[in-house]
Amino acid sequence: MKVLVIGSGGREHAIVTSVKKSPKVTKVYCAPGNAGIGQLAELVPIKAMEFDKLADFAKDHDVDLTIVGMDDPLVGGIVDVFESKGLRVFGPRKNAAILEGSKAFSKDLMKKYGIPTAGYENFDNPKKAEEYLRQAKMPVVLKADGLALGKGVLICNTLEEALDGLKEIMLDRKFGDSGNTMVIEEFMTGREVSVLTYCDGKTIKPMTSAQDHKRAKDNDEGLNTGGMGTFSPSPFYTKEVEEFCENHIFQATVDAMAKEGREFKGIIFFGLMLTEEGPKVLEYNARFGDPEAQVVLPRMENDIIDVMEACIDGTLDQIDLKFEDNAAVCVVLASDGYPVAYEKGFEISGLDAFSGKDDYYCFHAGTALKDGKFVTNGGRVLGITAKGTDLKEARQKAYEATKWVDFEGKYMRNDIGNAIL
Repeated sequence: MKVLVIGSGGREHAIVTSVKKSPKVTKVYCAPGNAGIGQLAELVPIKAMEFDKLADFAKDHDVDLTIVGMDDPLVGGIVDVFESKGLRVFGPRKNAAILEGSKAFSKDLMKKYGIPTAGYENFDNPKKAEEYLRQAKMPVVLKADGLALGKGVLICNTLEEALDGLKEIMLDRKFGDSGNTMVIEEFMTGREVSVLTYCDGKTIKPMTSAQDHKRAKDNDEGLNTGGMGTFSPSPFYTKEVEEFCENHIFQATVDAMAKEGREFKGIIFFGLMLTEEGPKVLEYNARFGDPEAQVVLPRMENDIIDVMEACIDGTLDQIDLKFEDNAAVCVVLASDGYPVAYEKGFEISGLDAFSGKDDYYCFHAGTALKDGKFVTNGGRVLGITAKGTDLKEARQKAYEATKWVDFEGKYMRNDIGNAIL
């Protein structure tokens, strides 16, 4: 079968890598992809938001399955466009992708159906938001309602910081229309855990757990980013926690969406906080996390095509989802200055070191080819992933592998997975 993957980051490189393992797959396309993905798939120069062009390409090239990796096209309704043209596509329709597309919607959904989450209020009026903040207990969390590249969440320790954040989101419109509505949320403390799940509208199957590191600098300092590294599994996601989440969060979310007439087929990413009162939902995403996909997919034993087709066909209950009994750690190599300002176009050396090495992966995120050479082309450049018998070994191998590659301005956090040591 022929498969088209839509997206251009490390997540899509991880998806393409898994797709290529399937004996059912004869050809892989990726639109628009990146230089690393181009070594595995034929790159298609169509942007992720050009829905009709992508659908026409899929029709013209007899593509059997399209996998949408990115949030923007999902929230924008790409699945609806593909389905209207009789094309088979993996991902939630627009009315279900709102689970990620609107934080205000998802908070209201959790409140209505009793899914544990932080206390909150939604505001579309900056003056009323300011009045609320002036009497709120600090710290608080401010969230732009819509998509913001994983950066629209501000943790504010003082009233002054909160008022600055309100100005940034709602008045200065740093995140554009995503800041038309803002969620003000109580600050939760505890361990953060990410759990990716497959859904077919009725059945939900959790993958192995992971833990992301969002902040730009060591010790969780600096600005929020799209993710600076991750590890899997999380030792804090115990059997007891897993059972609670499956009964009170995961299935409850799928059932709630179905009751709202928003059948969810695809990936639901649960960002969880393990508080003293029990697990609570921090956020939902409607697709694979990045870089979480880079540690979860390499550990999955199933044929990814089988699982995705079961999600589309409503037969996920027949799939026995299995993961290797090991661990994986991903360290993101970024361009110095990310997530604010950084330079591009620097040559990347040492990529050949990964060739033929089992348990090591170099997932490209922001890379391009220039005069036949790999160069930096984004804030997050590479995701260096390694598997080990346990988290300690995987971490040691991942950091060892970060030394194999180099480029000007190479930057990384040095404490990915420190919580597990």
